[in-house]
Amino acid sequence: MTLDFNELTQELAQPYYTTDEGAAYLGNSLDLMAKLPDQCIDLIMTSPPFALQRKKEYGNVPASEYVAWFKPFGAEMQRILKDSGSLVIHIGGSWNKGTPTRSLYHYELLIDLCREFYLAQELFWFNPAKLPSPAEWVTVRRIRIKDAVDYVWWLSKDPFPKADNRQILQKYSESMEQLLKKGYKPSRRPSGHEISDKFLRDNNGAIPPNILTIANTDSNGHYLRACRNSGIKPHPARYPLELPAFFIRFLTDASDLVLDPFSGSNVTGEAAERLRRRWLSFELNAEYLTGSRFRFDNLQKELVKEETEQYGQDV
Repeated sequence: MTLDFNELTQELAQPYYTTDEGAAYLGNSLDLMAKLPDQCIDLIMTSPPFALQRKKEYGNVPASEYVAWFKPFGAEMQRILKDSGSLVIHIGGSWNKGTPTRSLYHYELLIDLCREFYLAQELFWFNPAKLPSPAEWVTVRRIRIKDAVDYVWWLSKDPFPKADNRQILQKYSESMEQLLKKGYKPSRRPSGHEISDKFLRDNNGAIPPNILTIANTDSNGHYLRACRNSGIKPHPARYPLELPAFFIRFLTDASDLVLDPFSGSNVTGEAAERLRRRWLSFELNAEYLTGSRFRFDNLQKELVKEETEQYGQDV
């Protein structure tokens, strides 16, 4: 029996705020997830605090303790996720203190999670606007190159989770568009791959690779301006809207339920709202949660306007 949104959240405390599609809650996500029923979530899209060398104001544990810290969260995620659902974790790498060598904590986390989940695919978010780091090894001693990717682990409870890459097709390159127009003779490539005539089928776009190129440069967006104007400190670590939107389109259907248990400024909630998915967000810091409300200022008016223009009628 499928529970509706109100039934599903009835054991939770009063939400900090609600929107047309979702609800944000203040509290420890471990406690809040424990109040959700089994197999009720279609997608968990989240970015937990990274195990960085420097302590962050939003809280983070050292690499040596990270897997043990995350284990109870992973157990709750496994319980509440539907068999057809996915767990997507955005996580940054780290360096070992005092040496130009990499920590393995994010790989150790992945291996531990794969005791309960399948690894559907690993993806990499390439941020071309990322500053050179770590400074000691990159810009001072010049013995390493800058980090420019974060890791995205896509995990699932079943080897065949819900997914449809037709929902995330990218615009064809100019060379591919020319190839579709001019034609291509089926042949065997030097690598041994057979290129059949099916290669020339126009599928309305190209299947994206597992490297997602998304700049994170929204320094003057509405959320940051509204936080500044209200004297609220914005969350210092925010992924771009396009990142959760990619996975929400890819791995869910309309009205599916998306959860972010480490929501920060609630970028995931905004992406879900824009894509007309139900959503829940859990956040431990009240100031971050207060600021996240600004993401939904006038958003419903924007969505209605967009849908009206798209369909040519009132919605």
